[in-house]
Amino acid sequence: MLRAGAVLVLGGATAPLTGCDLFDRDDPAPGPDPLAPLVDESLRLAAGLRAAAGAHPALADRLTPIAESHQAHAAELARVIGTPLPSAPAPTPSDPAAADPDAALAGLREAERTARETATKACAAAPAERAALLGSIAAARATHVEALK
Repeated sequence: MLRAGAVLVLGGATAPLTGCDLFDRDDPAPGPDPLAPLVDESLRLAAGLRAAAGAHPALADRLTPIAESHQAHAAELARVIGTPLPSAPAPTPSDPAAADPDAALAGLREAERTARETATKACAAAPAERAALLGSIAAARATHVEALK
């Protein structure tokens, strides 16, 4: 009886060690956070808006608050995922500032539409603790589309 009790105690004491990954170090490192691309996208949008405001000063009052909104979104997303905010945005594929003001606005609207869709999809796939932030960003981007008309 004592032997059976000892086996159970010892067996019970060692069983948790086998499942705790204490000795299993072959696990791959976690991948990049799914919000990381939204940080880059927010920075690209802010940079595009600032470039357009610089190229078309008459639009600066309209574009600067939207650029600041994207910068704030990037900062909050970076905080949530625990990474520093990149100092320079990724290059934009097309420069909306290079065209006339109407073409610049059209390019910015299209970039906002695409970004709104990205944020909406990310919100739908996000865990609850991130959904509110992503929903707010998607709503802001939808508002930006209207503000750029």
